[in-house]
Amino acid sequence: MLNRTVAPHFKEIKDVNLVEPEKMVYANGLKTFIFQAPDLDLIKLEFTFDNILLKEELATLNPVLSSMLREGTESLTSKQIADTVDFYGAYLMPEYSFDQSSLTVYTMHKYVDKILPILADILQHSIIPQAELDTHIRNNKQSLQISLQKNDVLARRNFYKEVFKGTRYGVLPTEETYDAIERAHIVELYRKQIQPANCNLFIAGNIDANLKSLIATLFGQEWENTHELVKKTSLEFQPYSSELLIKEKPEALQSAVRLGGLTINRRHIDFPALQFVNTLFGGFFGSRLMRNIREEKGYTYSIGSYIGNLRHTGFITIASEVGVDVTQNTLSEIQKEFEILRNEKTSEEEIALVRNYMQGMLLGSLESIFSHVDKFKAVYFSGLGTEYYQYYSYILKDMNADKVQDIAQRYFDYDKLFKVVVGKI
Repeated sequence: MLNRTVAPHFKEIKDVNLVEPEKMVYANGLKTFIFQAPDLDLIKLEFTFDNILLKEELATLNPVLSSMLREGTESLTSKQIADTVDFYGAYLMPEYSFDQSSLTVYTMHKYVDKILPILADILQHSIIPQAELDTHIRNNKQSLQISLQKNDVLARRNFYKEVFKGTRYGVLPTEETYDAIERAHIVELYRKQIQPANCNLFIAGNIDANLKSLIATLFGQEWENTHELVKKTSLEFQPYSSELLIKEKPEALQSAVRLGGLTINRRHIDFPALQFVNTLFGGFFGSRLMRNIREEKGYTYSIGSYIGNLRHTGFITIASEVGVDVTQNTLSEIQKEFEILRNEKTSEEEIALVRNYMQGMLLGSLESIFSHVDKFKAVYFSGLGTEYYQYYSYILKDMNADKVQDIAQRYFDYDKLFKVVVGKI
């Protein structure tokens, strides 16, 4: 019988083993990665496309295209697509991020022959119906109007506009940009972006010979490129202000605080160590920012820092909402935590706590074959292999007080961050 008065035996986390996919490239340029899970009846297919880097004034077309993909084809209406997907218990989901857009479907293995032809029709024959586009624009304008009443949304928008200015990362939708959207522009983007040569297909589940054959036919043979592939270009980021920007809202009860700036991304050798120090600083519930500003001072319910990885850069951001009467105190405490991080040695106990937390999170994130796909995608789109996670684990184990301080002094400088407050100060 289990004795619950005795703690479980502690075991050190050693190796991280990821499932390696079967890889193939079809004649049309479609790159496919198959993650086998023979005992799993659920199949996941994710078609991921690199976003074409449009001019800034057109950059809002990318997320609109992602949302409009399933809204009708030459042979199926949006209702027919939705009804058929629902009938077979499948789930069809478009997703958008700064660098990629994707169309993902979850379906039972026995129904793939019913669902995959719909996917093929969407990827080859979407028409972006005007009526559905008008509805999408109207709904998004209404959502935007509501969102712009929220201080945290305004702070985030100001952060993106300043830190990413001069690039499509810094372009945010407005009512005017929604009004300027034309169907012809989205159709043109669809034809250039939704092509097999611009697609990575990730498949997970019980992928038998019949399913492979169906995929090869529908997506490897019948799907054709209609345009020359747009060449990938780099982004040039402009200097951003480190002065505090205050957006006064006299009626505010809380102030939204956001700080941050550009930093390295996953391709840099220091990235795992940067993630370690950020976790210690503000990346989990037991972080320094949480202990100080939430638990000790009681200024907020939540505060945290985050390291973002993008194709063309990385960024750090710190966000919270605090009472208007303690806004300045919160900024002062954040600055103080930066100075402590840079100037004082971290205890081995705190380093061990963060190390165990991050190792546990890494293992916990590999609970299913779908999680292995996500881990593979993270390194694949950074131009890396799965051996990255062995390096990541090594860096976690190798962190000590000197290395924490070195990373802090090189990458955590409060005076160089963009800072915005929406509310009162």
